[in-house]
Formats: sequence, structure tokens, C-alpha cells
Amino acid sequence: MIVGVPRESFPGERRAALVPGVLQNLAKAGLEVVVEEGAGASAGYPDADYAAKGAKIVPDRAEVFRAADIIVQVLCYGSNDKTGKADVPLYRSGQTLVGFLRPLGSIETIREIASKGVTSFSVELMPRTTRAQSMDALSSMGTICGYKAVILAADKLPRIFPMLTTAAGTITPARVFIIGAGVAGLQAISTARRLGAVASAYDLRPAAKEQVQSLGGRFVELPIEAKDAEDARGYARAQDETFYKRQRELLGKVVAESDVVITAAVIPGKKPPVLVTKEMVASMAPGAVIVDLAGERGGNCELTHPGEVVVEHGVTIIGWFNLASSVPYHASQMYARNISAFLLHLVKDGKLQLDLDDEIVRETLLTHGGEVFNSRVREFFSLPALPPVAKEVAKS
Repeated sequence: MIVGVPRESFPGERRAALVPGVLQNLAKAGLEVVVEEGAGASAGYPDADYAAKGAKIVPDRAEVFRAADIIVQVLCYGSNDKTGKADVPLYRSGQTLVGFLRPLGSIETIREIASKGVTSFSVELMPRTTRAQSMDALSSMGTICGYKAVILAADKLPRIFPMLTTAAGTITPARVFIIGAGVAGLQAISTARRLGAVASAYDLRPAAKEQVQSLGGRFVELPIEAKDAEDARGYARAQDETFYKRQRELLGKVVAESDVVITAAVIPGKKPPVLVTKEMVASMAPGAVIVDLAGERGGNCELTHPGEVVVEHGVTIIGWFNLASSVPYHASQMYARNISAFLLHLVKDGKLQLDLDDEIVRETLLTHGGEVFNSRVREFFSLPALPPVAKEVAKS
């Protein structure tokens, strides 16, 4: 089988879906790789490095799609709402697509992919299990984002992070508060601690307390309890507005005392909850920084401008998104390892194996046979369940 790697087309996207270092393992499994010219250049991987590992370099994007049985991308059509639609005419029936597809975004987009007869796998739907850990691209990119959020905050903050004792006196450490202790939030805690800051965090999931403390952070406990705080996949569940109102009231004091606030509270398929109001921003000291990792979907901060940096009440609010792309070398390396592990799981004896008894395959399979195939996605969009015959055909 042939795996195709087109150059990412989303504006400003610098990552590559595969890097030269993973090609040897794919070759051992009988997978050939075709790479569009310049696909890895922005991430620091020149064409010559791909060629040296056995990849075929082609100058024409359409040729990649014509040659490949499997297309791997970082941002596929679905997650790429700017230029991704241009790839749709290049799809062919029976082709496989792997990457970020934003499965809980637009049902029309997913149906468009399905209508081309493409079998697509959405990496956002990867189960968070031990078996799937090496394939969990969402966690890998979250790690990069959490790290970069702290670096951005440190750059904008008009003070240093660590405590220093000098001849000129003692400098107290910066206080960093992270709201949302998922993968990105935990990496933010770890990075802030390494830079010498005092880090604290809040999450409505009780299990997050031990994780925060294990990294040396202080867990902020509030006298309110969320209902069904997390789903079966370990993600936070959306709460009602009464809960969020009380939560904001209790978080206000902690936010006001913080030099840096990093928000990373995202609910899959839902608009992020507003956790930092404009009044809370006004209560912070001039020069404080907020990095809103939920900015792409509207933000956890009421004053976030998606994709921009603004100053409100003397507080710098960073609403940049796609932060993983700003660290493209290692982001590409991590993503490529996730994707190559997934490909090796899917392809056996030179053929794509759709084993629906395998949780990894079943949960990530988004479209197949002209249908939106994923049961979770169908339920989310209130689509009727697929007839058993469709599932039996997929197995065969």
C-alpha cells in the first residue's frame, strides 16, 4: 500500500504528518510513502531527508492523492475550514484518510467526505486507553500547547518567573494559575514549575487533584461539586449555567492574585465555558497575562479575541490558537509517531483491516461506505443508528 503525505495547506500550519524518522518502520510493514515536495520543510525536515529514507518526492499535490491508498494529514478537511475543501475533488472512492477531522464540528463536512466513498479515521476520537496511548495525537498536541502557553506567558509578563535572592534583594516567584488540568494544563503546570514559578490549578474532575499535586502544583478546591464531572473517555462534561456562575464567583479571588492565568477548559463538541469574566480581568494586577488555550472555539475568558493578542484593563490576553504549529519540529515528530503507530495497527499483510471488534478501529472510524459511520458522532448529531447490515459489510 502507498501512504501519501501532502503539504499542509491551512494558513500558517507548519507541521508535517510524517517525518523521515518513522519511514523505516512503515517500510518494514510493506508501506511505501509518497511525499509532496516541501511537505516537511517548514517543520525542519527537508525533502532530501525523506528521500534518504526511501520516500518518493513528487511536485504535484494531485499526484500524491492519485498515487496514495492512504492519505495522512495533520489538518484534514473538517479541521481545515480555510483551504481543506480544495482537496475534496482529489479524493477517490476506497481511499483512506487519517488525521484531525473535527468530527463534532460540521455534519455537512463529514457527509461530504463520506459521499466521496472515503474511509476516514479521526484521531480526535482515539480512545484514551493503554493500548491506544502510542496513537493518541490529541494528547501529544496538548502537551506541546501546554508547554508553549507558559513560554508565551513568560515572554509577555513584565517580571521573571523564578524566585531570586540577589545583592539587590529578593525577587518573589511568579504565581501561575491553570484552569483545566487535562493534558495541556498538566504540561503547563510542569513547565511553569521548571521555570521557577509557583503553580496552582483547578479542575472540576476530582481525579485531577492527585495529578496536579504529583507535578508539584497546588490544587485549588472549591466548595461546589460538579454533576457527572467526566465522561467515560476522561473528558470533562459540560455543566449548567448555575454551576459556572458559582464557579466564577469562587475562582475570582485566585485569578485576582495570579500573575499568569492559563485556561484550558474544553468540552468536546461544545462551546468552551466562560470561566474568567471581564470583571475578573479588571481585578488582576496591571501587566498580568492570560493565555486562553480555548481561544479557537470562543475562549474561556470573556475578553479573548480568537487569534489575537489584546490588552484589557492592563492585562495581556493571548487568544492564539494552533500553538502546536509554532513548535513544528517536535510537534511533527510526536504526531508522526502517533500516526505511524496507528497505521501499523490498521494495516496487516499489506491490507487495511477494518476490525470493528477492535475498540481503536471502531472508535476512530468516522466515515465508510458512503456513510457517517461512527456511532458517537451519529448520536451527537441525532442521526439514526446504522442498520446492522452496514456494520457487517464493513467487517467483510
